[in-house]
Amino acid sequence: MSFVIALLTVIIIIILSLMSHFLSILSLYDEMRGNKGEKKFKNPHLLASLCATMQQQQTQMQIPKLSQNITLRGSTEIVTEFFGYAVNSILYQRGLYPPSTFEVKKKYGLGMLVSSDEEIKNYLVSVLDQINEWLIEKKLEKLVLVISSVRTRETVERWVFDIETDSEIGLEENEENVKPTEGGKGGEKNKKYEKSKQDITNEIAAIMRQIAASVTFLPLLEDECSFDLIVYTNKDSETPQEWEESDPRFIRNAETVKLRSFSTKVHSVEAAVAYKAESPLNV
Repeated sequence: MSFVIALLTVIIIIILSLMSHFLSILSLYDEMRGNKGEKKFKNPHLLASLCATMQQQQTQMQIPKLSQNITLRGSTEIVTEFFGYAVNSILYQRGLYPPSTFEVKKKYGLGMLVSSDEEIKNYLVSVLDQINEWLIEKKLEKLVLVISSVRTRETVERWVFDIETDSEIGLEENEENVKPTEGGKGGEKNKKYEKSKQDITNEIAAIMRQIAASVTFLPLLEDECSFDLIVYTNKDSETPQEWEESDPRFIRNAETVKLRSFSTKVHSVEAAVAYKAESPLNV
């Protein structure tokens, strides 16, 4: 009898010890859960950052790119600026002037090379100012950069930029392109010129990358070369006094590579480069 009581006592003590140990484990687990939960909120900046990132991703998924209204003046500014950077890039890539005379400017999401030579800068400014005027007047049709040998005067490359202007676009900066109805009462909205600035930038950047990559397929310019800019306008435009008439300066036996194009909805620019093909080897 005393043995049974002693055994029961031992069993009870073991059970109580196990229960105590189990409760300690539960308490520790709860504490760990509480600590973990606490750590999650101890860094409110991280939480706010995560929430902001999620909201930004949701916004990007839900809201499309916003288009902006393109005016004739606004489009003219974009196209004129493009010509300036394109000409500078060609001069650099084709090695017409020492690399040390160029400086890097951030544009179109790229590092663009721009001449720091005062004579070239002044020349380009005067040409681009006139191009800007012709674009506003809707008279510009084509810009050609001609590279020729100084020794022979032979044209070795022609970089051609064809321009098309929508004939219905008006000049006024805030024009809503409204034309009167047949009865003359009120008006109905004509064509809209809308495109996102980012889309235009991406299209221009693609052309600039192609210009930079042109050294991979264009022949090496062995002679010292110079460049000229030739502008094609419609028949109604007058030639400024400081300008002179020029022949097209075509290349005999030329190969042509079509480059990418870009559009502002008002202006469309298509680019291509023609170069003198190598003479076939005599077998």
